[in-house]
Amino acid sequence: MGSISRVGNQHETHDPAAYGDRIADVYDDMYPEDASAGAAADVLASLAEDGPVLELGIGTGRLALPLIRRGVAVHGVESSQAMLDRLRAKPSGENIPVVVGDFSRVDLGGPYPLVFVGFNTFFALISQEDQIRCFANVAAALAEGGRFVMEAFVPDLGRFDRGQRTSTSDVTPNSVAIESSVHDQATQTVTSAHTVISASGTHIYPVTIRYAWPSELDLMARLAGLELENRWASWHGGQFTSESGGHLSVWRTL
Repeated sequence: MGSISRVGNQHETHDPAAYGDRIADVYDDMYPEDASAGAAADVLASLAEDGPVLELGIGTGRLALPLIRRGVAVHGVESSQAMLDRLRAKPSGENIPVVVGDFSRVDLGGPYPLVFVGFNTFFALISQEDQIRCFANVAAALAEGGRFVMEAFVPDLGRFDRGQRTSTSDVTPNSVAIESSVHDQATQTVTSAHTVISASGTHIYPVTIRYAWPSELDLMARLAGLELENRWASWHGGQFTSESGGHLSVWRTL
């Protein structure tokens, strides 16, 4: 399901499935199930109550599968069929109920005691309107007293030099990975490409995001009838401060 985004005077069609479709074959190699995923599953399991819980952007199951191993039933929403196919090929992945579509627009079902979105995936909604709509969609799917949990980075505009950034993220004897980004401060959007150059060829994985500050997210939550309950620096806890590079936010129904 597409939506229209505007950057400057240019119009482009944004396909929410495009990133997942492009990166599905290598996603698990680039972002494996690591200690952070285990810490996330521990936190989510502690908030799940009787479940089931809902993950927005379930992907290949990086968070959902360890959560299931902790005895929590998980439902999901995913825009990319290619990512969903990867999930279905994994143990326990074939049995997860998943709706295919844009999680700011599809009927999320419910009521759920917990809805969560990890790994900056909320920012894949590239307009403020879609982000506001997502909060309202989540609020409608939450049970009374239910929680919405989001893992996201804190914007760092100092990363960009005259609105752009290019860096080398990895070098091996057989490949080089380069990150290239263009920043539009007026729309709070970053258009990036992760480029891998190797003997097998050059592979480009593009992605566009719209970042939002924690205070902006709190306002979106309040418009949807949610209030901030907790905010930590990461899944591992820790006080959120002005020095924090990311945040784990928990909003609860009023």
